[in-house]
Amino acid sequence: MKKLIILQTVLPDYRKKLFVHIKNELGDLFELYGGDYYFEKSVKTDDTIVFKKQVKNIFFLNRKFLFQLEMWSIVLKSNVLVMELNPRILSNGVILIIRKILNKKTILWGHAWPRLGKSSKSDTVRNFMRVLGNEIIVYTKTQQKELQLKMPNKKIRVAPNAVFHKNEMTVVDDGELIKNIIYVGRLTKSKKALFLTKAFHQIIKKLPSDANLLIVGDGEERELIINYVKQNGLSERIKVLGHIGDYERLRTLYSSSLVSISPGYIGLSVTQSFGFGVPMIVSRTENHSPEIEAVIEAENAVYFETDKVNSLSQAIVSFYNNKYEWISKRKTIVESCKENYSIEVMAESFITLLSDKTK
Repeated sequence: MKKLIILQTVLPDYRKKLFVHIKNELGDLFELYGGDYYFEKSVKTDDTIVFKKQVKNIFFLNRKFLFQLEMWSIVLKSNVLVMELNPRILSNGVILIIRKILNKKTILWGHAWPRLGKSSKSDTVRNFMRVLGNEIIVYTKTQQKELQLKMPNKKIRVAPNAVFHKNEMTVVDDGELIKNIIYVGRLTKSKKALFLTKAFHQIIKKLPSDANLLIVGDGEERELIINYVKQNGLSERIKVLGHIGDYERLRTLYSSSLVSISPGYIGLSVTQSFGFGVPMIVSRTENHSPEIEAVIEAENAVYFETDKVNSLSQAIVSFYNNKYEWISKRKTIVESCKENYSIEVMAESFITLLSDKTK
């Protein structure tokens, strides 16, 4: 009987629930392969995914490109293989060509378009991969519709980017407990957590004395943020907590937060925030990831003018001025997230790859 094989650059903790759910559904008919580290070293494989199979990642040209080894035994077999839709993984291009020649089913999973958009020159290479793949799995319905227009004869599925099961999406609406601001994501220049730190500093006297900024994540700007906090005597109000993948710790942090913030381009953290009913302040004109589809202005989020400290500061103050109005929206935000961005919904697109074939 054919198996479902998923091959990834890395198997981070925020994907563990997805992979475990698929494993629970398919058992021995599911195999998972991945390397140790991503292109960005702050993203690494979760070693508690006990059923994973290790591959070797070889990066070159300053970690701009990758070639994978020690997984080639799966290439020639007639299983359903899911790989990343990422031209920077050169071994995936080789695998696609080999499996196309051998008429083996290969699925590409990832963003439909490059970071610079569908008119980017690099989309020529990405399109070469899309043509070779039998099917494509993207993250949003918007990308599915856009890509279907370009490739009307290609089967395109949607696996909305999720981090929690439906029963894990809970909400706290006790105004006495809700007081903080939270940022969750990589601490990189493009994510602009240092910019958020400076904006919070600017308005700290306008906020309640027990309103703290919680920064969750790791990356190249972590030391810069820590140094800024120390130099400005902000250690009691800004907590740099490092990477946290544990659900209970995240639930506690989000439950205490009035709002989350995406000071740079939006990513997976938006559905994580909505999964706890926490609305988000979003930078307006960033080159956002497809998860921006989840944002509905004035219902679960507000925008601020990109890179404008005053605009972000005003948005934060406005949330505290309208605290209980936003708290009243939390249950609706959670229910919408359950419906559209749960692990169960995401996993279905992968599970049916095999069940469609074996029925």
